[in-house]
Amino acid sequence: MPYKDLNINLTDDEIAIKNNVHEFARDVLRPASIALDKLSPEDVIKKGSIFWDALKQAYDMGLHTFLLPESYGGLGLSPVGIHIVEEELAWGSVDFAIALGVAQFPAFLSMLAPTDYLLENFVYPYTKDKEAKFIGCWAITQPNHGSDTLAVGTDQFKDPKIKGEITAKLEGNEWVINGTTSSWVSCGTIATHATVYLNIDPKMGMAGGGICVVPTNLPGVSKGKPLNKMGQRALNQGEIIFEDVRVPKENMIIEQDAYESMTDITLATANGSMGAFFTGVARAAYEEAFEYAKQRVQGGKLLIEHEFIRYRLLHMFKLVEAARAFSRNVLVYNLTNSPPDTKYSIASKIFCTEAAFEVANEASMILGGYGLAKDYYVEKLLRDARAGLIEDGSNESLAIFAGELLAKGEE
Repeated sequence: MPYKDLNINLTDDEIAIKNNVHEFARDVLRPASIALDKLSPEDVIKKGSIFWDALKQAYDMGLHTFLLPESYGGLGLSPVGIHIVEEELAWGSVDFAIALGVAQFPAFLSMLAPTDYLLENFVYPYTKDKEAKFIGCWAITQPNHGSDTLAVGTDQFKDPKIKGEITAKLEGNEWVINGTTSSWVSCGTIATHATVYLNIDPKMGMAGGGICVVPTNLPGVSKGKPLNKMGQRALNQGEIIFEDVRVPKENMIIEQDAYESMTDITLATANGSMGAFFTGVARAAYEEAFEYAKQRVQGGKLLIEHEFIRYRLLHMFKLVEAARAFSRNVLVYNLTNSPPDTKYSIASKIFCTEAAFEVANEASMILGGYGLAKDYYVEKLLRDARAGLIEDGSNESLAIFAGELLAKGEE
């Protein structure tokens, strides 16, 4: 169902990309996501899976570069255009939307601290790829560290007693990397390049880190099994192990002197995108419930003719519209201003993921018993929405981080 965009100043290009991505999400991503939801994690990514066909089509359209400017080979979208693409992708499949977002990490971060080496090895090869042969991942989560790896600006981030578990030591012209991520690395077991957030100076705590691009075909890199999880089953996730992995010195995008500021940018962009993604999830759930209510008869009349169902639908509608307005404004601001105001991205992520879960839950209630049946899309949306409350930082932890920034009066 097309929605009314309250932004009356959308350009012709923004309207065109909205329509094109919506059609792709409807015709390719959603059917693939529904089919893959029924498979084991191993079968999702095996050779010949529909997963690869859908991902290659996305790459062929350039959708793997929606965050990247045209000057580096990306789609060159406006911040509003980026939000539109993220919402439409996730409306079709939040699994694929997140995969396409994290696949950009090596190129996106290399672009923020560009050198000829980084551009030639990690940006241009990625943006020119049309066959999903270059897939990045965000390797930040660790066995004993999750949301706290993102707590930039808080006191604990610089506590020397709290250190990252993946380490890097400089030996000559090479970094030697050791450690293991947790199993929650999106695209972890299919990535060709890992963007690894690691510890260089343990005396600085989590702030003493670096960001390094590690090709996953290097000696010493291995991967665990793909994670078997409740929702977002088309989104591959799994651990990556680094054992004395040697990478050229030039692969380190950022060292400890700029690690905190780059992690802040990462969180602002990632959480801002999550707000857009889960606006799409909320919208999808609302539309499923609305269409069902127009067909289902109870008490001698259609569900949509019952006042309480209308009340529920309007509440869901309000949440979707509020999520879009808030997340779009946040994403536009933080993609336009440097440094970003990360507490807004955090607030957007929390609000929109909670809105998506509430709307999906309301949708399941409107469908009644069918809301629990796997033959109905709402059941999948409810599971997908649940994951959003945890991924990219659990909402409770993120709220504490942002609350600390508010308490300090940081602008």
